This record gives sequence, C-alpha cells and structure tokens, in this order.
Amino acid sequence: MMKEKVIDRVKELLEQGKIQGFLGLREQSGHVAPYLFTKPEELSELNLGDKDKPGDVRYPLNKVLIHLARAYPEATLGVLVRGCDERGLIELFKWSQLSSERVIAVGIACTADLAQECACARPYPEDCVAGEKVEGVAKSAAVEKLDAASLQDRFHFWMEQFEKCVKCYGCRNVCPMCFCKECTLEEAELIQKANLPTENPIFHLTRAVHMIGRCIDCGLCEEACPADIPLRTLYKKVADIVSDETGFRPGASRDEKCPFRV
Repeated sequence: MMKEKVIDRVKELLEQGKIQGFLGLREQSGHVAPYLFTKPEELSELNLGDKDKPGDVRYPLNKVLIHLARAYPEATLGVLVRGCDERGLIELFKWSQLSSERVIAVGIACTADLAQECACARPYPEDCVAGEKVEGVAKSAAVEKLDAASLQDRFHFWMEQFEKCVKCYGCRNVCPMCFCKECTLEEAELIQKANLPTENPIFHLTRAVHMIGRCIDCGLCEEACPADIPLRTLYKKVADIVSDETGFRPGASRDEKCPFRV
C-alpha cells in the first residue's frame, strides 16, 4: 500500500506539471539505486526498501538532489523523504544549498522497528503520503550506556574505535550535509593524506566539530563505515551537548538558524 500511495502522489505531481522529475529509488537488475523519474509509467519500478521495513534501503538522496538542482536550476523536483531526510532539507534550505520553492517532498514514515534501530526522535516527516507515524525514541540506548561509564572508560572506548579507521572518507562522502567546496578533512595542515594509521583522534574529532549544527542524525555515515565505527553514537552525543547548551537541533525548526553559523 505504501508504494501505491507514493506512486499515486508522484503521478499527480508529474501530470499536473508541478514537478519535472521525482528523485527516488529504482530497482533494476536486482540492484536498488537513486533514479530521477520523469514519466508516470516509470514509477512501476519505484522501490521503497524491504517490504517489511519500507525505507531501509537508503541513499543520500538530498545530496543527489543538490547536484540535480545545480544542473537544472529552473526545474522543480520532487524527492522521497523520511524523517531524517526532511530534517536535512530544512537545513539545506537555510544554508541556501537548495531552494524551498524548487523542491516538493514526498514523505514516508519509518516503521517502529526502524525507529528503534535508529533511536530516531522523529521517524516521520511532517506530511506523510504513506506509512504510520510511530512514536520516536527520546534517548539513544548507546549514548546512555556510554554516559553511564567513567570518563576513562569512555576515552578508551573512543580511542579504540578511532584506531579502526582506514581513512576511506566514506563517512564524509555519503553525508547529505557535507556540501563545502573545500573540505577541512583535506587540509594538509590538519590531516595528513595517505598516512595509515590515521592521526587519531584528529580525523573524526575534526569532522564531528565541523558537523555541529548540521548533522541530521540519518546514520548514513555509520552504515558506510567499513570499520564499523559507531559514528552515529558519536554524533548523537555531540547533538545532545549542543541541544543542552543552545536548545538547537538541526532540522527541528524551519526558522531557527544554527547558532554556530556566521
């Protein structure tokens, strides 16, 4: 039913000329990947993820959308969003990376299982075309566990995790909120290239600080990490600290700007 509801909504937008294309996921030859649907008849190949967990097949669609918007500045495009994707859009509009007048979100709610797995506080967008808005998770169990440990144990835990890094830049490359033309992680004075092991904990701490006020808790960095570093836990903790100190959480408000933005 979810797929049918999304298809109906996108067909309506395309046929009424409200959008010139819809960025979603398509399954072809057994693989799921981002695809720009421009014709209603193509939508039969739309994919929302596993039938039991719609939304579990994920790509940084907002990042792809930025490239499409730059290539077709006069086009209005639709995009498939979950709760975290919508938070990303809200911040990208504020940072002038996308125009809210040129983007129409088509939202789906995550299942209760996915919400629990991600410890997502808001596992649905404001306007859901399909899916049930389930209750979010107020606090990450992984963060709570680390908070309960001693300072020394937390330090050793993170140092062990950072030591696993192979500096593949996967976390940076997949992040939908990484849009800088010049990346801090490529500054030779901060990060030495082609050096393994990496300068720990400089690489990940540099990125964590740079993502303050931007991270929308999508978890794609952790999913992309070949070393299984719990990056989402790191960024959740940073977000908690920022929220406690400033009251700001990325994507929570369409009007409130990041207090760290100059």
